[in-house]
Amino acid sequence: MSTSPTAPASAPDTAQVVTTRIAIDAADGRCPAYLCTPAATGRWPAVVFYGDAGGLRPAMVEMAQRLAGAGFAVLLPDPFYRYGPYPTLVPREVFAGDAMAILGPLMATTGNRAAAADVPAFVDWLDRSGTTSGRRLGAVGFCMGGGMAIAAAAALPERFAAVASFHGGQLATDDDASPHRQAARLRAEVYVAAAENDEHCPPDMLECFERALAEAAVEHVCETYTGARHGWMVPDFPVYDAVAAERGWRAMVALFRKNLGA
Repeated sequence: MSTSPTAPASAPDTAQVVTTRIAIDAADGRCPAYLCTPAATGRWPAVVFYGDAGGLRPAMVEMAQRLAGAGFAVLLPDPFYRYGPYPTLVPREVFAGDAMAILGPLMATTGNRAAAADVPAFVDWLDRSGTTSGRRLGAVGFCMGGGMAIAAAAALPERFAAVASFHGGQLATDDDASPHRQAARLRAEVYVAAAENDEHCPPDMLECFERALAEAAVEHVCETYTGARHGWMVPDFPVYDAVAAERGWRAMVALFRKNLGA
């Protein structure tokens, strides 16, 4: 069942969350980002949030806020900081035209290698922020961010205890930076949620990725969300699915609470 992308099933209670705009010295320059934390005084398990190809925009901030409201310090970096300034994108408008003409130049500046290069700076910033508890971190990614979250967790396996990918694409390819080639480096529990019909992650690709996890003895769950389409978790996407999104949120929060000590 699909619902309006303008009405998330459970919007974040921003009164219970502190959202701060920051910038981090990352691998290739200053990376704009948001830090979202619970409003209560304390320190919180940290999660690095890798957004989709729509870039840094209100829907991504709302999702980071929702996760923060569940008891986490959430770092949301701009995936396209290497590109430089770009207008706030509206997915419904982007997908109504030649989407790749708009997204292609942005996406060319990032990817799994970029995520692996940037994550030490992100983790160092979190360690020094005074908002986080413990060394066990999580990562979550959506669409292109799914592979980036896995790459980040593989780049610092001693720090990442849990990683989730929702409708992540290109999880098993011939590229040396393909997520399935990073499986042996992971020390995190992995949750992968795939759409039923997704050209970016067809069943054989998901099977290849899951096989790599199993061969590397990585604790994992890979699920296909029946009826969901690529991008179903994101509230400003035309294919946003409130029912499937709620299922995804429950799985995500449970994963991080189990592994990060929340």
